[in-house]
Amino acid sequence: MELSIVLMGALVGLLVGLTGVGGAALLTPLLMLLGIAPTVAVATDLFYNSITKLFGSVQHMRQGTLNKKLVLHLAIGSIPGAVAAVLLIRFYPPLHHFQDDIIKHALGFVLIIVAILSIAKVWFLKEQDNAIQKKPLEEKMGLTIFIGVVLGFIVGLTSVGSGSLFALAMMFFYRLKAAELVGTDIVHAFLLVTAASLVHAGLGNVDYMLALNLLLGSVPGVLLGSNLSAKLPAKPLRTVMASIILISGINLI
Repeated sequence: MELSIVLMGALVGLLVGLTGVGGAALLTPLLMLLGIAPTVAVATDLFYNSITKLFGSVQHMRQGTLNKKLVLHLAIGSIPGAVAAVLLIRFYPPLHHFQDDIIKHALGFVLIIVAILSIAKVWFLKEQDNAIQKKPLEEKMGLTIFIGVVLGFIVGLTSVGSGSLFALAMMFFYRLKAAELVGTDIVHAFLLVTAASLVHAGLGNVDYMLALNLLLGSVPGVLLGSNLSAKLPAKPLRTVMASIILISGINLI
């Protein structure tokens, strides 16, 4: 079992390095297919993502390639949203006995949305300013917090979207340079998944040995995939990966 988890981590890391598609969208359904309980799969994935995003966050903070105000405004909404999702599933009695089914189906729907948006981003969406992007950040604080609450709730429930869904929202609603968008996305995602994973850890949902085995495989996998990505066409790879995520979502539902 441990070897299979390490190999799974390596495979997910390789695919993420190759395509840039979020690891949670691949990892959580794969863990469920191995028989890991949905609650444990989501909690462990959040904890694992917190560690992997820490290093990227430190680097972007050193470089200054992030919008600190946007990170703050998103986090004001997303962290309470994620915490609310975790606590609602755990402590609201009518949902407690169905929490695994709720998580599984919610994850399936989110994976389908992520897959469709990923394909649209690769093939159809063009970078162009819209009316909302042109507004100053201060005038969009309410909108930003609302986006954080909604997407944070989804991340707390499914572990998916801390990078992909927020990145798409930032692309549509805010005017950011490419490096700034990536840095803002990673730093915010680190804060979000760390908060959610701490709540899960407090509830005893995180499997730490599982997370360690995933990390052992994913680190060399990401390094290898990143090296190979420069030699392979990006669009077909990302399309294939989005298709796999779409199929995973349909299977979960």
